[in-house]
Amino acid sequence: MTEPLGVAVLGAGHMGADHIRRLDRVVSGARVAAVADPDIGRAEDAAAGIDGVVVHTDAEAALDAPGVEAVLIASPGPAHEEALLGAFARGLPVLCEKPMVPDSAGALRVVEAEARLGRRLAQIGFMRRYDAEYRQLKTLLDTGRLGRPLMLHCVHRNVSSPPHFTSAMLIDSSVSHEIDAARWLLGQELTAVTVLRPRSSAGAPEGLVDPQFALFETEGGALVDVEIFVNCGFGYQVRCEAVCEAGSARIGDARTMVVTAAGGAREEVAQDYLVRFADAYDRQVQSWVDATRQGRVTGPGTWDGYAAAVVAEAGVRSLESGARTTVGLAPRPALHAGAGSAP
Repeated sequence: MTEPLGVAVLGAGHMGADHIRRLDRVVSGARVAAVADPDIGRAEDAAAGIDGVVVHTDAEAALDAPGVEAVLIASPGPAHEEALLGAFARGLPVLCEKPMVPDSAGALRVVEAEARLGRRLAQIGFMRRYDAEYRQLKTLLDTGRLGRPLMLHCVHRNVSSPPHFTSAMLIDSSVSHEIDAARWLLGQELTAVTVLRPRSSAGAPEGLVDPQFALFETEGGALVDVEIFVNCGFGYQVRCEAVCEAGSARIGDARTMVVTAAGGAREEVAQDYLVRFADAYDRQVQSWVDATRQGRVTGPGTWDGYAAAVVAEAGVRSLESGARTTVGLAPRPALHAGAGSAP
């Protein structure tokens, strides 16, 4: 393929608008051919200044727009299943933001639909697999230099949560990143989860259980704990420490800009995920474009999206019951590789 890949972007909100900017200004080998969003004004604003783009309120119309060869789905999670199935029906490669589908039943339908095609079409947007620090940690663990991993200690903090955020969303929206990262780093499926509820922070909106503490068990006997705190008030922080038989390794402490003024010094703290993981998003989309132009599909697939949905649902049940909850996955289709598939 010599011409730029024509991409339809579904969803022009916070994430979608950032991907439209990325495809237009950062990524090479692609162009924005169509944008769809129910809010036509938002779609037009996101596509403003981009030559040759068409704007629709209907996702199906964008998929059928002239010059569309691939799809980037950045619409709200409940719209993902229909969009994915629509792309499959047209044979269009897809990069779908997480959650692939919010509920495990719908996620399994997507896995099965792709399996019936006999080939992969979808990459799921677990962008931490493209972060330089996470990739460094994955490489280290894969070498075996530190022995077998025994535990992962994870921290995930946000400045504040959106008005619509619920207690369940701390698990199925936020911790879903740690779920995928743990499966990928360890190469193991998660088999059980227990979610504990410390007293809620005074900074949390009324009725929101925040922070939470999730403990995951893996099929290989490792443990993964996650502190999720979405109204910490001071910054966006993501850390992960792998404790192994012969040593440990921690990521997320990379130094940022230090500002010195008025007799003091302070470090800048990222305020949201689009800042902290900007490079990872760039790498992810560039990798997807490059592979698509070569007729390949790489990265986390629909099975990874399904597994994350199943584990997250078990986590929400544990949050509600206070009990350890097992994870039950459907049989894996032959189309998909092992737990936490590459990269």
